[in-house]
Amino acid sequence: MAKVILTTSFKKKAMAFLKLHPSLKAKYKKTLLLLQVNPFHPSLRLLKLKGILSDMHSFSLNMKYRILLDFIIKDDQVILIDIGDHNGLY
Repeated sequence: MAKVILTTSFKKKAMAFLKLHPSLKAKYKKTLLLLQVNPFHPSLRLLKLKGILSDMHSFSLNMKYRILLDFIIKDDQVILIDIGDHNGLY
């Protein structure tokens, strides 16, 4: 199991995001649980980013929104960084 770490800034952004998108609350919780159990689950669509975010990954909350994360495999830690849409985060 991976240890999912929610940074203070991520928690604030996630609260604001979920306030704007209350219909995604259940999906958000389910996705974080799945991330903890299996970060490589195909439905998360884990993706290594390119360009200035090349040391980051993202996974999909749904087809429109994603969560940006720092993925440290050696320590089995997943650090959540940001949440928003696929074009430019929240």
